[in-house]
Amino acid sequence: MTASVKSSPLGLAVLTLLHSRPLHPYGIQQLLKQWGKEQVVNVGQRAGLYRTIERLQAGGLITVRQTERDQQYPERTVYEVTEEGRAVTREWLEQMLAVPRAEFPVFPAALSNMLLLSPDEVAPILERRAARLADGRAEMERQSAEAPTGLPRITLIENEYRLALLDAEERWLQGVLRDLRDGSLTWSPEMLAAFQEASAPGSAAS
Repeated sequence: MTASVKSSPLGLAVLTLLHSRPLHPYGIQQLLKQWGKEQVVNVGQRAGLYRTIERLQAGGLITVRQTERDQQYPERTVYEVTEEGRAVTREWLEQMLAVPRAEFPVFPAALSNMLLLSPDEVAPILERRAARLADGRAEMERQSAEAPTGLPRITLIENEYRLALLDAEERWLQGVLRDLRDGSLTWSPEMLAAFQEASAPGSAAS
């Protein structure tokens, strides 16, 4: 039955929360935000959360526990994880932890097409990115500093990882900016056209 249920970060987060207690979708969304998990799973659009819940229910990983009715709120459906869902949660978690996954983030895709701009155009654009990365780092460090004293490290382990990625990207980006400024990284339409011509099938250099 679960073969049709594709793993996803949001699906894993929902299943993990339901391990502790039954919840309705709004409660799931609020807990994810309260614990800062919206930084690693997309819960900004409630429609996406509902689609994920529908997939998990259709696959037999969660089921309806009850329907809550309150005069102050719309009718709310409370879900709980099934035994099959518990097993699949562990499978997904082990797979996501152990196996690097081919992902297609936006920044590398943009880098691969950066040659459409000139080096002089690219430098200030990347400087803006570097500034935003620095702002993001400051915000993450602020959040870590404001975390309750004695909070178990495991509860913020994803922030450690994100900070490590920020460190690596900032170092790399500063290196690229230095190379752009001193001219060791450069290109032009003529240079690229010459390379394309030289590497074309049937050319003398190929």
